[in-house]
Amino acid sequence: MPESRVENGPEVAGLRTVLPKQIANRKVIAMSRKNGPGENGLAESLSSALQAADSEFGQILEEVDEISKLLKSDRPDTATMRVATHPAVWGAVKQALLDRELRYLALTDDLTCLFNRRGFFAAATQQLKLAQRNSQTLLLLFCDVDDLKTINDTFGHQEGDLALIRTADALEQSFRGSDILSRLGGDEFVVLAPETSKQTQEIILRRLENNLKKSGGKERRYDLSLSVGVARFDPKHAVTLGELMVQADKAMYEKKRSARKAV
Repeated sequence: MPESRVENGPEVAGLRTVLPKQIANRKVIAMSRKNGPGENGLAESLSSALQAADSEFGQILEEVDEISKLLKSDRPDTATMRVATHPAVWGAVKQALLDRELRYLALTDDLTCLFNRRGFFAAATQQLKLAQRNSQTLLLLFCDVDDLKTINDTFGHQEGDLALIRTADALEQSFRGSDILSRLGGDEFVVLAPETSKQTQEIILRRLENNLKKSGGKERRYDLSLSVGVARFDPKHAVTLGELMVQADKAMYEKKRSARKAV
C-alpha cells in the first residue's frame, strides 16, 4: 500500500466531545436505561424500535403496541397494567433493541457513521444481484482523500479526522439515501449507485466536487479534495464486487499519477 494511506478514526480520544457540531447528525440507536416504563417510556421505546425490520422483533412490537393502545384507553384493566409493567416485557424489548444496535455497530464506521468494509460488502453484494436481475447499470466510485497524511502531520490527527468527517458529509450530500456509501478505512471511501439519466458519472463528480468545497467551510489552510476512480457494472457482462472494486481502484490511481505528472 502507498504511504499516503493513513489510519484515522476512533483512536483519537474525546473527538466526539471536541467536535459536537460536525457529528451531531451521526447517531446510533439509543436504549433507555430505565428499569421500567416511565411516563412516556413505552411510547419512546416503540418509536425507536419500530424502525427494525426483522420478523422476531416485529412480533414483539406488535404485542407491545397492543398493550400500549390498551394503556392509552380511558380505563386500562388491572391485567393490562400488570403485563405492561412486567420486567419480562421490557427485557424483551431492550434485548431486541440491543441486538439491533450491536448489528448496526458491527457494520458501521465509528468516525463517519457510514458503512464500514463489512457493511459495504454485505449491502453492495445484494445490490449487484438485484441490478443483474433487473438489468440495471451501476457506478462504483473508489475515492481517496488527497494529502490526508500531510494534513495529519501538519495540523494533527484531530484535524485529519475532521477532514474525513467533512468528506463523509460531502458524499452524503452528493448521493441519494438509497445509494451505498462506505469508508473502507484510512483515507478510502467507496460508493455504489445506480446510473440513471440524472445520475451520470460526470454529473456525480461535478456535484461531489462542489459539495467538497462547501464542506470545508471557513477552512483556508488546505483544500479538501478527492481522487476518484469509477467503474461501471454492466448487467449484460456482470463481474463480481471484488473485480469491480479493482477496476475502480486502478482508475483512481491512474488519476493520481496523471495529476502528479501534471504538477
